[in-house]
Amino acid sequence: MPLARAVQTGQNTAMGFAHTLGGTRYVFDDLKTLLARATPFRSGDALAGVAAGSAAERVAAQYALADLPLRHFLHEAVVPYEADDVTRLILDTHDATAFAPIAHMTVGALRDHLLDTPDTTALAPGLTPEMVAAVSKIMRVSDLIAVARKCQITTRFRNTIGLPGTLSIRLQPNHPTDDARGVAAGVLDGLLLGAGDAVIGVNPATDNIETVMRLLEMLDHIRTRFDIPTQSCVLSHITTTMVAMQRGAPVDLVFQSIGGTQGVNESFGVSLSLLAEAQDAAHALQRGGPNVMYFETGQGSALSANAHHGVDQQTLECRAYAVARRYAPLLVNSVVGFIGPEYLFDGKQILRAGLEDHMCGKLLGLPMGVDICYTNHAEADQDDMDALLTCLANAGVTYIMGVPGADDVMLAYQSTSFHDGLYARRITGKRAAPEFEGWMTRMGVGGDAPALHPALIGLA
Repeated sequence: MPLARAVQTGQNTAMGFAHTLGGTRYVFDDLKTLLARATPFRSGDALAGVAAGSAAERVAAQYALADLPLRHFLHEAVVPYEADDVTRLILDTHDATAFAPIAHMTVGALRDHLLDTPDTTALAPGLTPEMVAAVSKIMRVSDLIAVARKCQITTRFRNTIGLPGTLSIRLQPNHPTDDARGVAAGVLDGLLLGAGDAVIGVNPATDNIETVMRLLEMLDHIRTRFDIPTQSCVLSHITTTMVAMQRGAPVDLVFQSIGGTQGVNESFGVSLSLLAEAQDAAHALQRGGPNVMYFETGQGSALSANAHHGVDQQTLECRAYAVARRYAPLLVNSVVGFIGPEYLFDGKQILRAGLEDHMCGKLLGLPMGVDICYTNHAEADQDDMDALLTCLANAGVTYIMGVPGADDVMLAYQSTSFHDGLYARRITGKRAAPEFEGWMTRMGVGGDAPALHPALIGLA
């Protein structure tokens, strides 16, 4: 039975939130219900039974949410404080000083403020994920783009990610059997097309420690042989990466998928303390820095793990960003369409979710990228990805994926190609990270270079 209920105008409620629309008074019993009903429709919320029952109910919830004071989010948790370490992290680390300039505002007033102010960076420590999720729910696509492009988040390992006028690309040379020659071919393809300044990152087909170490050593060999100012990562489970570090493998970045509740993180086999332990281990290697973590997120993961607590998937996605920012990552990205149509049904839902994730992550202070992607059973195609790519490029996305042919032959999903990265840079006038661009010029890669370096010709 839905928590939100429609009653006739004139009947009020002692608890919850309400708004009258078209002669009907819609009542929402608690904050998580209000947030869920206000969310633009997506299949995952319908699957979870938390979506609005009609467009009218959704609009009423958005009106009620717009009138909600921001202070309320500090007094009502969508997931119980006593039962969830992510909730405790959010509330215990909230910065009252950073919050003070907006403490008098409602969600609607915050939207207006974000659109009017030229720089939102200082607000990040004072914003909770639920506040950010709320304001995104009353924004149009143009609002999401306009606000996100104001957020400038810079991180560093061997190069500098997120500087003004730059757009980085993760080089993703996955192979279905982790064949070293196949991975190396993908790396070369990407480097010759200007990809790899965010990271050269391989998703291993298995989490076997020997395979992971072999791939780490191969990627590091390529990087050192050509003196490439970037970082590499094998996206194994964090515990496997920690074993690799103990065995002396050349680990640059520690990767992990994370979520917005304690339960979903436990389903991934991680905890906040384990993330801190891995971060400390990576810092101890002193291979670069100071940002040594790489996180991936995605709307729907909590519902998949039955760890959503009746909260809508986009609010939970924002809570994952609170986990990420605790560990000062070099990179964070939403794999927006990867989980499937059960959560984001079609290209329209994927586009909206990708822009929400990007803006919300940026507002919370993260170096936010997006894997602009879809599975083959979703109602989406590459035209939908072109539309999202174009929107994100203009929204100032920190980085995108570069996959050979936009078709990941190991993970079996569709993403963006190296050529798509070149298109995004071209239409926005953006360039690679400056250190990486300098390397490209020296090696003869790119339109400004006179000739390809002999070493790369030999590798080809």
